[in-house]
Amino acid sequence: MRNIQKKTEPTSLTQHRCNTNTDYDNYAEKDDLRASLVSEQRGICCYCMQRIRPDSTNMKIEHWQSQDIYPQRQLEYNNLLGACRGGEGQKKDKQHCDTKKGNLDLTFNPANPSHNVEGKIRFLGDGTVKLDDDQFDTEIKEVLNLNEGALVRTRKGVLEAFRKGLIQKQPSDADIRKELRKWNGDNGGELEPFCQVVVYYLRKKIDRMASKRTSE
Repeated sequence: MRNIQKKTEPTSLTQHRCNTNTDYDNYAEKDDLRASLVSEQRGICCYCMQRIRPDSTNMKIEHWQSQDIYPQRQLEYNNLLGACRGGEGQKKDKQHCDTKKGNLDLTFNPANPSHNVEGKIRFLGDGTVKLDDDQFDTEIKEVLNLNEGALVRTRKGVLEAFRKGLIQKQPSDADIRKELRKWNGDNGGELEPFCQVVVYYLRKKIDRMASKRTSE
């Protein structure tokens, strides 16, 4: 999970909300919404960060606060996110993200700047996700199931492949910072799937380098 910067909502959603007797289900231009969400999330799921595309086959429109429990928020753009299919149709222990979450609540929203989810999540070398906030840690594991086996293996594989390539390059400090800008998407365009795993690793590495220079 990484922070999401919300942008301007689709015109069709604004217009739909201004009509009478409107709700999410009778909003016909959901393709507009999918395109907008995937664009601002730069091609990755709001929770697990795997690749999503703006069509109903490759993504879901997630209500951070569910339609059933919070109907007053069903058309609020700031409550809408783009999520992967999350193991839809599989056993419960294989499901994740919105498919697993259902109507359950989360403490923090990746699209709320004040929540700063990036500052709360740690990506460990074995591919697991860990948080110091006990409540959010439980939600990450039980509500979103982000430590589901396939996700853990993929995150570990992404990190190991990156570290192996980095070691072979024998990078300078400048090279490491360049890699951070690349994986953090500072130059725009789509993000790499599971990018935040590498971003977290590089930020820690840069912090260690700075600490070492200070102590010398």
